[in-house]
Amino acid sequence: MQINTSDDGQTVITTFEMTPGTCADVLDALQEAYSLVIRHQPGFRGVAIHVNDAQTRIATYSHWRAREDFQAMLRTPDMRERNRAIAGMCARFEPVMYEVAATYAPD
Repeated sequence: MQINTSDDGQTVITTFEMTPGTCADVLDALQEAYSLVIRHQPGFRGVAIHVNDAQTRIATYSHWRAREDFQAMLRTPDMRERNRAIAGMCARFEPVMYEVAATYAPD
């Protein structure tokens, strides 16, 4: 997944806040959702999942062909159920859509 400003796709950064005791459960649920459901949805281009050292936050950086593709995935019955379960394990769960404004790479 290459990040650049000329791409017309949709970037979604989702943050999850939880206790260290539930981090592994949230990570397992996310990996299962991406493996079994999300990666097969129309318009999905890729994801990176990040966990902080304290295991109190997970962030996903996903890329979609269009905003509507991401929104359609969220409305599927399977993802509605999965997101309710994931939200129940988190103190906070927030997906936010972004446009790539600038990128930098080493020379």
